[in-house]
Amino acid sequence: MRLEVKALHDTLTDPVRAYAEKRLGKLARRLHPDTLVELTLFKEGNPAIRDGHGAEAIVYTKGPNVVARESAPTYEAAIDRLVEKLERQIERQRDKRVLEPRRRAPKPAAAAEGAVGPTEPSESGEAAV
Repeated sequence: MRLEVKALHDTLTDPVRAYAEKRLGKLARRLHPDTLVELTLFKEGNPAIRDGHGAEAIVYTKGPNVVARESAPTYEAAIDRLVEKLERQIERQRDKRVLEPRRRAPKPAAAAEGAVGPTEPSESGEAAV
């Protein structure tokens, strides 16, 4: 997993960058090594906004891109919430990609029988053909 960390409207300190790399490193188990994760940290300029620190991540996967955005009083809290959200979304997307084709595949027994089901009798009592 390749990680890019950027900051908007604020400077990015080394402890915050290290914390982000550590927390987003958990996603590496679920992603391909060449997957790009772009993390943008931003700060709201209005002091009346309680959750003024935010984090937004875009995960560029083989299928649809995964995007998540969170706000919190500190960058660390925003990153924690963001990682939880991304884990859920990535796991859900992986399950769709892995499990859905299996559900739509024909059953081996049905394929061997020619996929012909039982016939139901019509109203006149004769079997439908």
